[in-house]
Amino acid sequence: MKEIFANTRLGPGKLATIAMANQIIEEYATMGFTLTLRQLYYQFVARDLIPNKQSEYKRLGEAINDGRLCGLIDWQAITDLTRNVRTSPHWDNPESIIEAVAEQFAVDMWENQPYRVEVWEEKDALSGVIIPVCQRLRVPFFSCRGYTSQSEMYAGAQRLKSYLDNGQTPVIIHLGDHDPSGIDMTRDITDRLELFTRRPVEVRRIALNYNQVQEYNPPPNPAKETDSRVSGYISRYGRESWELDALAPPVLAALIESTITSFRDKTAWEAMAAKESDHRAQLQTVSERWADVTAYLE
Repeated sequence: MKEIFANTRLGPGKLATIAMANQIIEEYATMGFTLTLRQLYYQFVARDLIPNKQSEYKRLGEAINDGRLCGLIDWQAITDLTRNVRTSPHWDNPESIIEAVAEQFAVDMWENQPYRVEVWEEKDALSGVIIPVCQRLRVPFFSCRGYTSQSEMYAGAQRLKSYLDNGQTPVIIHLGDHDPSGIDMTRDITDRLELFTRRPVEVRRIALNYNQVQEYNPPPNPAKETDSRVSGYISRYGRESWELDALAPPVLAALIESTITSFRDKTAWEAMAAKESDHRAQLQTVSERWADVTAYLE
């Protein structure tokens, strides 16, 4: 929805930026993706529309802000994944909650699978791309927000131990920036999970890897000289680093989906899907015959 809150006169350069932003936003909206400002910025950089500089990121943010206030950009077109309001659900009557439950009822689709998959990502920025894939394929998603806290790592290890105790092999799919700390985080996750589970754990880093940098050529950033791991990184990869955000959302989503499904037994999955469908049908029948249910209770 576009809504006007200001009548600021915008120059031709800013109007051109807004027009291009709308074009990119629409392009990704048709594929089912809502971009963050950071992802939109990387699309501008990847298309050689602006240089990869912090000043350009700030300038783009100002243009998007003005465009929204002047009614030129849809307010729902750009998402902020780091700030949101949390509310409690509510219903008008018991019948409405039964109807909602019928639609939302889900079984554990991975209960009878040989593997248990979780997706862990370095930061919140890409959760809008990753969460829909994880929800569709019924796997947990965890935003590490840098190096994972000891509390969350211990809690994660307890989940993995429960999978192991159930005879399943846990797999952590990890995604992070290609920079000194982002690379090291995969090692850190592996080491601490194995410490707390006291068993080997597979942590598979699927992005951002150097072969993907070579294939997709995302915009580079200088490797942080202040990072204590920078010397080892530079000796192997040079002085450039790359953010996971720069990978196009469809590429990232497809990569995650193909990796998850590679661990999934199709026959077991279809059996659980049939079970879920039967249970949903039962709840739907209760919803449709709610008057009979209340009459029986009375």
